[in-house]
Amino acid sequence: MYIVTGGAGFIGSAMIWKLNQMGIDDILVVDNLASTEKWKNLVNLRYTDYLHRDRFLKMVAGEGDPFGVKGIVHMGACSSTTEKDADFLMENNTRYTQVLCRFALSHGARFLNASSAATYGGGEHGFKDDHAGLHMLKPLNMYGYSKHLFDLWAQRAGVLDQIASIKFFNVFGPNEYHKGDMRSVICKAHKQILEHGQMRLFRSYRKEYQDGGQMRDFVYIKDCVDILWWLLEHPEAGGVINVGTGIARTWNDLAKSVFMAMGKKPDIEYINMPESIRDKYQYLTRAEMGKLRALGYTAPFSTLEDAVKDYVTGYLDKDDAYLDSRIG
Repeated sequence: MYIVTGGAGFIGSAMIWKLNQMGIDDILVVDNLASTEKWKNLVNLRYTDYLHRDRFLKMVAGEGDPFGVKGIVHMGACSSTTEKDADFLMENNTRYTQVLCRFALSHGARFLNASSAATYGGGEHGFKDDHAGLHMLKPLNMYGYSKHLFDLWAQRAGVLDQIASIKFFNVFGPNEYHKGDMRSVICKAHKQILEHGQMRLFRSYRKEYQDGGQMRDFVYIKDCVDILWWLLEHPEAGGVINVGTGIARTWNDLAKSVFMAMGKKPDIEYINMPESIRDKYQYLTRAEMGKLRALGYTAPFSTLEDAVKDYVTGYLDKDDAYLDSRIG
């Protein structure tokens, strides 16, 4: 059995979709559905069972392996970069991950963990996924810090090379609809353009970047789950691993890609960035992808334009915008 925590979330449900594509449906979904809309991500997928995260945690804390687990894809976490409850993030993002890591390793199961590019902070030490510089990183928000703490713990415990802790950059694609303000700008822009004919981007507050010229490494969800599957199949590939494209594009590039995919002329309004995030805002992220390539991963990444077109025309423009295991 494969276990996918956060399995009803964005990357988690996409990973179940990928496992289904590979002919696998012996999957345990772990999540906290509560009154959210995340359950809709599961409707088009195939899996064996669902467990609430608290019940699951009690089961893995006991002796033995009640699941016969082959691999754990741990995508379960609070992913809000604006979450201010530090104690909650310490328990939910850091300590929970430590427990699952110990469980996986003690039962010979592959363990993949969702880290984040937010661990790199402002990028003053670069975006290189080497272990020597881990202690130098200073995340700009508590979310990034909670992810960074696990990587530091795994390094101190001597298990970092036995697992894969994936530093996702700006992931976008189908099944992110429940994320509210944490949805990708593409998802938000599609709605804005349909309703108002234009989209909004933040103004820049640094002279070296024009409005909308802030840069991100945008990576498509389908490319991400291809990498996760490859990592499951290659347990020798371990450590902290960046997952981006290695190319930084501007928000203006992204906006133009959305308009082009929708067959409309670009119309962008620049708005003030909230003061609460101005001093924590990353103006540039770019994954250094040499490590993943050196480990043996050779598949190409989608271009921003191709990925946005697939997302818009294949999902956002459809009545059923969710990943569907029956379609591919």
